Amino acid sequence: MKIYFSCSITGGRKEEGIYQALVEEMLKLGYEVPTAHLSGSNIMELESLAQAEEIFNRDMNWLQDCDVVVAEVTTPSHGVGYEIAIALTSGKPVFCCYQQGRKVSKILTGNTSPNLAIRPYESVEEAKTLMREFLGHIGKA
Repeated sequence: MKIYFSCSITGGRKEEGIYQALVEEMLKLGYEVPTAHLSGSNIMELESLAQAEEIFNRDMNWLQDCDVVVAEVTTPSHGVGYEIAIALTSGKPVFCCYQQGRKVSKILTGNTSPNLAIRPYESVEEAKTLMREFLGHIGKA
């Protein structure tokens, strides 16, 4: 199964360690994650080498080709919100997680789509557990 991982890049990288832990867990479980590089510490440097249109086209192709989206949404991001909306409109299952106590847009928390799960977590381990449970309900394709 292909998972599109989505996280803040230009909006802030405070949760980078969480991004890395989630991606590492998905890879360990045997999932294909074409956007795994987004969790890396060098992402700003890598993305600066590409033009905006190139990144858009690449990411939209990956998103279209994926089976499910996993997004860490603690740090607000226009791109992450856009990707979530595209995925939901396409009928893809989407798992969003965020740090307990942080404010998350009500456009996400108020969304009642059966394809969207949004869960707060208190620790990296809890975030990984919630994600594994979600992916377990989707199943490996």
